[in-house]
Amino acid sequence: MDLFARKSVAVAALIATSVLGACSSDDNDNGGGGCSADPTAPGCQPAAAEITADITQNTTWRANTVYTLKGFIKVQPGATLTIEPGTRIVGDYNTPGSSLFILPGAKIEARGTAQAPIVFTSSQAVGSRRPGDWGGLILVGKGVVNRGSTTVPVILEGTGTGPTNPEVNYAGGGDNADNSGVLSHVRVEFAGYATAPDAELNAFTFAAVGSGTQLDHLQVLAGLDDSFEWFGGAVDARYLVSYEAGDDHFDMSEGYQGRLQYLIAYQSDTRLAPRPAAGSPSTDPQGIENDGCHGSSCNGGNDATPLTTPVVANFTLVGTGPGVVDATSGGIGAVLRRGTGGYYVNGILARWPKAAISIRDNSTLARLGTGDLLVRNHYLVENGANFDNANTIDLVANGLEVAAAGTTAASIFTALPATPASAADLDWSLKAGVAPTTGGLSSFTGALASKAGTAVTATAFRGAADPAGAKWWSGWTSYARN
Repeated sequence: MDLFARKSVAVAALIATSVLGACSSDDNDNGGGGCSADPTAPGCQPAAAEITADITQNTTWRANTVYTLKGFIKVQPGATLTIEPGTRIVGDYNTPGSSLFILPGAKIEARGTAQAPIVFTSSQAVGSRRPGDWGGLILVGKGVVNRGSTTVPVILEGTGTGPTNPEVNYAGGGDNADNSGVLSHVRVEFAGYATAPDAELNAFTFAAVGSGTQLDHLQVLAGLDDSFEWFGGAVDARYLVSYEAGDDHFDMSEGYQGRLQYLIAYQSDTRLAPRPAAGSPSTDPQGIENDGCHGSSCNGGNDATPLTTPVVANFTLVGTGPGVVDATSGGIGAVLRRGTGGYYVNGILARWPKAAISIRDNSTLARLGTGDLLVRNHYLVENGANFDNANTIDLVANGLEVAAAGTTAASIFTALPATPASAADLDWSLKAGVAPTTGGLSSFTGALASKAGTAVTATAFRGAADPAGAKWWSGWTSYARN
């Protein structure tokens, strides 16, 4: 147990609770009456709790209380943190980098609903919030990564910067079926604080998280670093939304084996200014940025095994358009590099100023030859180029359709305004009759079928919105710039 954990009290992580409004103390117990039954009822203001110590026993956070994370808070092995639907958790602005870690052997049970999502956000008032106001939500499991070993640690980025933020090692696990709990209908807003130069925390980090974990209906709003990042492991996820990322929307590496379906990424024509001294937005933001293995402790360099071979299906990735980011190295819809494999199918890549797709490095190209890399049935619209270098794939043979001249991203979606004011202004449904309502890879065969299993289904349409389905992003997501 680390120094910070040894200082934690054994019986509680809720250090101070104060009732701010008309709710009685009886309303804040386990009885379920009063504010517990309806925290939004007139005259009922939530209580407040400061979380200053690690969580060492099973704990429940309730919707009638706002919880403030003050420091690098860890749910320790053997403990489960349960969070009720509608609960609000804020990262303390005055304790830079405040974050919540779920360590290997611990669990989080955060089951929000579309009507009552669980929200992690900045402690700053609406209108004063900025990317990097606090750290983020980090799950660390016992899954497999292709770096390090049981004797060679791999330290999670953003940790190990001081006595209150000790190193977190995520290497050496061997159980890709490990279970870290459930995240459903959860938002993370204005996160991504850099605890040291080039050591940013992500909004959601999944390090060696196993497939026993359930991830669905998750949103990131205005993070300073990556919105979603996976380091190895094999956790699956569905229904992911990323708005206004400071770096990449979806980043996978180090042997990630999971399967993802229905992803939305959106960048406006404005880059949001971060909190002072919290770090800087990336100079090369991408929609997807996937690597095999890169850097120290790779067990075989870019060819380290297990290979990074996710299935990523039905994504809608919308970039800034020209003139907003440096399109010399960044501004690309999907960057596949450093030996990554994977199966990328049925996407829409729109408005990326440099290119829709980048396939880099000989080790990555080798995956095409072995069948470990598949890029199929995408719709490309309003991008600076289809590919950013000479490493291209045949458009027709792989079912990639380039939009007709003059077609814009806004013309294919039901609502994509130049300046959205709220999440209700963004409707990712496809307009009737537009090209991506068809043209999807409607049946999977071979290695893709084996890899997808029952977790990912083939579709006749492209993008994240089923023309005949529900607007799955509606009601529980948020959009704001501050």
